[in-house]
Amino acid sequence: MEMIIIGFAIIGLLWGLISASRRGGNIKDKCQYATVYGIAMALAGLFITIGLAWMTQTPTA
Repeated sequence: MEMIIIGFAIIGLLWGLISASRRGGNIKDKCQYATVYGIAMALAGLFITIGLAWMTQTPTA
């Protein structure tokens, strides 16, 4: 399950890099976009991981 967070972070990094490149940004812009998108997507991946863990846990009686 932890790989979901890493996967989302990598996707976010690439998404931010491509987004800054399309807007004509320099290397600092690309680094900033990649960092922000990476953190945002990692956070989304964290919530998805928590949700999946919560849904798949076995009930205790």
